[in-house]
Amino acid sequence: MDKLYLIIPAYNEEANIETVLAEWYSVVEAHNASGESRLVVIDDGSRDSTYEIMQRFAKTHTLFVPLTKPNGGHGATVLFGYKYALENGADYIFQTDSDGQTLPSEFEQFWQCREENDMVIGWRKHRQDGASRVLVTTVLKLVIKAIFHVSIRDVNTPFRLIKAEKLKECVKYIPDNFNLSNVAQSTIFVKKDYRVKFIPITFRPRQGGKNSINLPKIAKLGFNALKDFRAINKSLEVS
Repeated sequence: MDKLYLIIPAYNEEANIETVLAEWYSVVEAHNASGESRLVVIDDGSRDSTYEIMQRFAKTHTLFVPLTKPNGGHGATVLFGYKYALENGADYIFQTDSDGQTLPSEFEQFWQCREENDMVIGWRKHRQDGASRVLVTTVLKLVIKAIFHVSIRDVNTPFRLIKAEKLKECVKYIPDNFNLSNVAQSTIFVKKDYRVKFIPITFRPRQGGKNSINLPKIAKLGFNALKDFRAINKSLEVS
């Protein structure tokens, strides 16, 4: 059986985390690989009760692993989760976010495509998370096209299923604290001609709490990432 590790970063999500845990735990239960699959949530140094809620949930849910670490940002936390899954022998890694914007009910179609694809990414066809977020994705798409010379339909969607063997090859190109790790990951997969499939998904508004990333922060992250993007592209071209 294929061992699934479902990775979710969380930061100050006390309003959402209990519901998100319950919903996604059912996915891991359905694909438990004789008890070897795991739901892994990484608390990124939250200042609220997110991690305490996670610890309570873990007491009665054996397939759930609550982790915590100092605050490092979304991308660095996702990368931390990917490496944890690889170190623990995952066959497939699925990543989503803790804000309730994605639907566990849409996971199964991704799982059914896993064998013939190296990564399956959600395509947010009708996004409900605001015009500023859509603008960010559009700008990222243009930046990726300019630097890497590849076109990607939806480069940073937090709804992706990845073959572990390919992810292991990919993460060596991404700096440990890189805050756009999913953007880099999507780009590397496409640049290296891995088999990547896009499937439309629902993308709702945040279900509770407050978004910790605003437009100025995103712009700053993007600007700081340009140097790393160029370095990643150079490494890909010589590999």
